[in-house]
Amino acid sequence: MLTGNQYLDSIRDGRRVYIGKELVKDVTTHPAFSKGAETIASIYERKAASENRDVMVSEEGGEEFSTYYLQPKSREDLERRYETHRLIASWTQGFMGRSPDNFPSYLSGLATQPKLFNDLRQGTGDLLQSYYRKARREDLYMSHAVTNPQGSRRAGDEMDVAGIVSPTLRVVGEDDEGVTINGLKMIGTGSVYCHETWVGNLQPVPPGQEAETITCAVPLNMEGVSIWSRKPYELSSGREFDAPLSARYDETDAAILFENVKIPWERVFLHNNVEMTREIYFRTPGHSLANHQANIRFVEKLRLIVGVAHKLTESNKAGSIPAVKSTLGKLAAQLASLEGMVRGQIFDCEKMPGGFVTVNRRFMYAALHWCSNNHSKICDVVRELMGGGPIQMPADSSVMDDPEIYKKFQTYWSLPDQDAKERMKLIRLAWDILGTEFAGRHMLYEKFYAGPGFVMDLYSYQLAGWDALDKVVDDLMAGDNHSK
Repeated sequence: MLTGNQYLDSIRDGRRVYIGKELVKDVTTHPAFSKGAETIASIYERKAASENRDVMVSEEGGEEFSTYYLQPKSREDLERRYETHRLIASWTQGFMGRSPDNFPSYLSGLATQPKLFNDLRQGTGDLLQSYYRKARREDLYMSHAVTNPQGSRRAGDEMDVAGIVSPTLRVVGEDDEGVTINGLKMIGTGSVYCHETWVGNLQPVPPGQEAETITCAVPLNMEGVSIWSRKPYELSSGREFDAPLSARYDETDAAILFENVKIPWERVFLHNNVEMTREIYFRTPGHSLANHQANIRFVEKLRLIVGVAHKLTESNKAGSIPAVKSTLGKLAAQLASLEGMVRGQIFDCEKMPGGFVTVNRRFMYAALHWCSNNHSKICDVVRELMGGGPIQMPADSSVMDDPEIYKKFQTYWSLPDQDAKERMKLIRLAWDILGTEFAGRHMLYEKFYAGPGFVMDLYSYQLAGWDALDKVVDDLMAGDNHSK
């Protein structure tokens, strides 16, 4: 297992990361990424600490590994995974969604069903299990890029005036050694900090586009791979006091460009299969385990949001108003409801082939639906409770650098039970949740975490158990009370 320092050393590996036209040579020292890298390193360090090892370190065959690589065979295993996810999420208050425990949940679930992959291409399931053991042994931090560029045209369309057909990643060649891929994949959240990325599809691929179904694992320092970051919020966050979340927890999002990258067959897990390129995640515990992690992570974020809401009403002296108490009570009930939904996924877990289990998928997708549909609404409620506090504060914490100005700040912005510095600190935190560019990204992130709203609806539709629900109605209508 990696220590924090070993993790930092391992990502100084010649990867190509771009911020606009700037090529970043070392993400661990660049001002746009260094604090984010330190946050990930702290996760590696803390999960191996003596007080956390009983939960966060598992053992199999004499090998120790991070519990988020544990392939669950019992409710107790799911409980250990839950506590691992919960602790990691609490260390970033739920604001790093693609923390090191996210993609290993996909991979661990996929690798429980080697027969599915062996049936698709002989030996592939064995290769997948081998790759899973490698990732587990090396404690890899992985991202996944499983979305195609928005609005991209299908290959085979007429070329535009620039001679470009489609930017979507596809296989452009193959031989006895492997495949060559070329094109763009989205959205590599956390990729600037990761060792490797998983390339695949969580969107349907239409017939005729078999070359786009490629599913493989790619080291992010390979020749021909480059990571194109969106605007990093850490770079413009200033002091941590003024933007405590932006400064530490911007995991960044990126497009990943593959320019004629050669992938050996031992890293290729699906090829030329339109039907299964998406289905592999749903016919294994992969999708359910990974999104269970997302549910747990969201609970920790909501815990902070609700706590901040209460502190804001204490600060602005609105907390004693009955209507405000009612609003806070509703927020507390929403938090408790989500916690119950997540715990229920474990209590009513499902059996999978091979002696494995996964969380209750119907409950998990319902919780995912709840998170996607309620995050923005909850933030609106807290924004209303906050009032105009953010625009009543000085521009930034530099007012504390000058003794004379700081004295005036303390004199006129303090309250009888709260000094100006503490008020400003709370409001800056609240604004980083609700109003900064970092906050805006999280609004978008949570709304589309698992795809558009109709996709969320369809997950729940498919797992609703309509036959059982219809039977409730049919049995009632068939009763004696309705025959007379």
